[in-house]
Amino acid sequence: MARRLRLEVKLVLLSLAWLGAATLAFGRDGAESGETGSAIFIHPDGSGLSSWTALRLLDQGPDGQLNWDQLECVGLYRGHLANSAVSSSNGGATAHAFGVKARYKAFGSHPALPLTALSGSDRSVLLEARDAGMGTALINSGHIGEPGTAAFVANSRLRTDTDTIAAQVVRSGVDILFSGGETLLLPAGVTGHFGEPGLRKDGLDVITLARELGYSVVYTRAELLALPDSTRRVLGVFAPFHTFHDQPEESLRVKGLPLYRDDAPTVAEMLTKALALLTARDRPFLVVLEEEGTDNFANANNAAGTLEALRRADAAIGVALEHIHRHPNTLLLTAADSEAGGMDVVAVAETSLATTLKGQDANGAPWDGVDGRGTAPFLSAPDRFGTRHRFGICWASAEDLGGGVVARAHGLHADRLPINTDNTDIYRMLHLVLFGHWLPADPPLRP
Repeated sequence: MARRLRLEVKLVLLSLAWLGAATLAFGRDGAESGETGSAIFIHPDGSGLSSWTALRLLDQGPDGQLNWDQLECVGLYRGHLANSAVSSSNGGATAHAFGVKARYKAFGSHPALPLTALSGSDRSVLLEARDAGMGTALINSGHIGEPGTAAFVANSRLRTDTDTIAAQVVRSGVDILFSGGETLLLPAGVTGHFGEPGLRKDGLDVITLARELGYSVVYTRAELLALPDSTRRVLGVFAPFHTFHDQPEESLRVKGLPLYRDDAPTVAEMLTKALALLTARDRPFLVVLEEEGTDNFANANNAAGTLEALRRADAAIGVALEHIHRHPNTLLLTAADSEAGGMDVVAVAETSLATTLKGQDANGAPWDGVDGRGTAPFLSAPDRFGTRHRFGICWASAEDLGGGVVARAHGLHADRLPINTDNTDIYRMLHLVLFGHWLPADPPLRP
């Protein structure tokens, strides 16, 4: 009896000690004053759990691991918005950037309806980092006005107002800007580096503006890789519009177009150079990176394109993991905001003698093989027994859907990722690492 009593007293004392440590760490109001560092947010737009399952099968086999699989913490992502059960790209990015529930059509903080971020600031977490003297970078495989990155620094009543958005991105003072979208930076009729005329209706030459603001401008992979690490500001413009051709497989085959431009760097290559430039400055930084192809190819129901885009996103995650190995005071955070196309994996029985997939499921849902409808199934990498498995891709829709998104975290404060991760928690995680405060959650919405 006495022994049991001593054990219970010891457990109570240990509990009190833990609570005391927690109080010191988090304070009475829950605000943490812990270790700070740098953060990398990778946004493989439109990707869900089934997307990662398909890529794992194809590249590593069912028993293998992607870079994504190696991230230490997992959260089930909730992407609803203030007025919608399913996110839009711009509404989701605004929630990520400000930490509050945005509306479906929101694109950053519009002057007519300014947002107050969860921290109380009138700026996004990236602009807070900029104003605190930290390094900043925006990286996108799509055009410069894509909301997954642009909503962190720009605002507009309409996401289609790319004249306003692109100019705001360049005027934002972000150190590193890598994307496509040259035609959105040049006046109508002015031919750019890639031989295509500009589309701007306001007559502003944003490339010239960028140079006046102190940006070096590069256009190709070779020019990017040749940049000295001492470069202070750089604008990389790697395509007339997107760095990929987001059309169905059948259309690309007829036009003879590749999935991605050969001369454009991948997001992994962009991130590698961005990290070299930022690390050389020896100060904390925030990188926001979006692989837009995972969304656009999936909305076009192009399985091969979606898998290639996700492969590129996974390579960028690998770059970030290697950086954290060398610089452990860094957080890697990754999440989509919705699931594009409802992509899923369909087994093809080993006993089937057919060399091509049927065009659709019994319920009418389209099926894709390696080159679109009615083509050969994908073949997985070997499992641990050496067996390779045939599979197809089934599509639910051409829209952005609400299920199956997973958030993951690795590195500094990764264990703070909530198991049920709200889209506003992306902001909370970034703010914790950059500024040392775990902010209270966004209060419930008013009716």
